Amino acid sequence: MQIGETIRKYRKERNMTQEEMAKRLGVTPPAVNKWENGNSYPDIMLLAPIARLLDISVDTLMAFRGELTDEEIKQIISEADEKFKNGTYEEAFIFIRKSMEKYPNSERLAWQLALMMDAHRIIRGVKESDKYDLFITECYTRALESKNEDVRCGAAESLYNLYLRKEQYEEAEKYLEYMSRQNPERKRMQALIFGKTGRVKEAYKAYEELLLADYQMVSMIFNSLYMLAIQAEDTEKAHYYVEKQAALARLFEMGEYHEVSGRLDLAVAEKDEKATVAIAEKMLSSAESIRDFTASPLYGHVVFKETDDKFTIELKQNLIHCFKDEDTFGFMKDNARWKKLMGDL
Repeated sequence: MQIGETIRKYRKERNMTQEEMAKRLGVTPPAVNKWENGNSYPDIMLLAPIARLLDISVDTLMAFRGELTDEEIKQIISEADEKFKNGTYEEAFIFIRKSMEKYPNSERLAWQLALMMDAHRIIRGVKESDKYDLFITECYTRALESKNEDVRCGAAESLYNLYLRKEQYEEAEKYLEYMSRQNPERKRMQALIFGKTGRVKEAYKAYEELLLADYQMVSMIFNSLYMLAIQAEDTEKAHYYVEKQAALARLFEMGEYHEVSGRLDLAVAEKDEKATVAIAEKMLSSAESIRDFTASPLYGHVVFKETDDKFTIELKQNLIHCFKDEDTFGFMKDNARWKKLMGDL
């Protein structure tokens, strides 16, 4: 936003006419009109009085404000993109540099323009230049100060990738501190640094922990999709999701219990006696090996919490209690195989 646009915006917000503003500043109304239309600029000695009159800072008056609107940023990005498409890299750089001089406190703009420059120099194979490198790095670093978490984390990731390309791994690692420890992408990026710097065991451990977390997340998603299918009375799709969940457990070597347990709810919902008793038998017989996945090579570097026999005993007790619930499993009461299983229990 130009200074004239800023004057017009805040003057109108205060319900002040050009004539009123001119009178209070000791200038003519045509002078104010020229400012607002961009045909001339206020004298430097008038900047402070204008700012006081409009109840804004001089920085805001000069458009040196913290953040542009999304539309304004989009427009500048679009103009920069045209410069890259139709001109040289240097011409685009000059435009971007001038834009940043005009809006030095817009961290989002700094990050996005630097990201654009960084991408284009890789795509075009632009020769390494201290001038470009310094400018891009300074823009990213400036964006690290943003109050907006997305901008801050985006800038940190951009700096991480920049130093990763340069094989300056220690420097890249520093920027992971700007990212949430709950962010799985942060762990993946950290694992990559571990591998690049010879910390192989740490890299394995980080990747394996990501595998476990991903299994849990995807398994929950399949279960939620299954519930939606049940809600929609789409049995075919419900079976599809249940089988996907079982295949997922096999892929991640979670063991037989995890492979079959997801099928129980659907078998009960369909009152499928044969499937219900078969699944119940497998769940009980595999309860003792429910944690066998902890011995899988997939998770060879993960430190698991130790459990004792009490865990397995309680699991089986809970299963038995569940199977004896009349409201849920009442349809099985005349099934000979089920009665035998319940009798054995």
